[in-house]
Amino acid sequence: MPPIGIVSTGSYVPSTVVTNEEIAGNAGVTAEWIVRKTGIHERRRAADHEATSDLAAHAARNALAQAGLHPEQLSYIVLATSTPDHPQPATASIVQGLIGATNAAAFDVNAVCSGFVYALTVAERLLAGGRQFGLVIGVDIYSRILDYTDRKTCILFGDGAGAVVLGPAEQGQGQGQGQGILETGLITHGDQHRLISVPAGGSRIPPSTESVEAGQHFFRMDGRGVRGFVHENLPAALHRLLDQAGVSADEVDHFIPHQANGVMLHEVWPELGLDRAELHLALKRYGNTGSGSVPITLDLVHRQGLLAEGDVVLLTGFGGGMNVGSALLRWGATACAAPARRTERLSLAG
Repeated sequence: MPPIGIVSTGSYVPSTVVTNEEIAGNAGVTAEWIVRKTGIHERRRAADHEATSDLAAHAARNALAQAGLHPEQLSYIVLATSTPDHPQPATASIVQGLIGATNAAAFDVNAVCSGFVYALTVAERLLAGGRQFGLVIGVDIYSRILDYTDRKTCILFGDGAGAVVLGPAEQGQGQGQGQGILETGLITHGDQHRLISVPAGGSRIPPSTESVEAGQHFFRMDGRGVRGFVHENLPAALHRLLDQAGVSADEVDHFIPHQANGVMLHEVWPELGLDRAELHLALKRYGNTGSGSVPITLDLVHRQGLLAEGDVVLLTGFGGGMNVGSALLRWGATACAAPARRTERLSLAG
């Protein structure tokens, strides 16, 4: 079977822009403080009528249009989210109906902010069995689960969705080597799962008047603990992946990480040893979009025309669980739509 690669990309962010000035007051901080601590200037917020499935369907249609595919050609839809429309059914099932992918099996993956890479890995394995095309979506609407008085969380998150179509990759191309997904690596440190959580709403603490009054339905994060987790685990995870793929760090052309926090990424960047790679960030305008952050940034980079055939691209997500998911791929010749807003190298004020 030919290797599986990314055929096309797509993304969608809501039209409503939320500036730092709009959220700073309730959080007890200033707009300048948010930039200094995160590198984020603004983020998007879903409209009242928009659910996670709506954002996902928009991104899916954009990816399918770029690939020139009809929804009926999809065999699988794997959707990563930690903010589903409902506890059940799976949001992927709703998206399947919205886009008319009548031949696709659809299901959700929840690995929080690592979710897209986890879903990508699952879909790649499924397609290796002989099916032709799959759709992988990363999407979250965190604005619905934030406590806007909690400065550790509300300043970071935005809403959005990104998607890729997976399919057979060319062989023997791209600097004489095969294209497509070269290697993936998934790691979970469940003993640290309490660093990121939404305590109530599941079987452990069912939703109740008491849980709502206690704010247990809000997203909570131990920021200091998460920062320590990333420094301790991300460099080792990436180098393990490169070793497994037989690729050296100086062969990586592009690094697209989860857009968690610009300052934290700035701190960990020297530890990664990716000196020749271009670091791509979209968080200045979109914030941390959870499972959507890696595919949204990938789509912006692709549509800007920054990925050349044969380039080695490293994707990584990290977050609740605690999880790290990474994927290494050699970029193939793909369709590319009109240029989008340029992504930016890390640039922090203050």
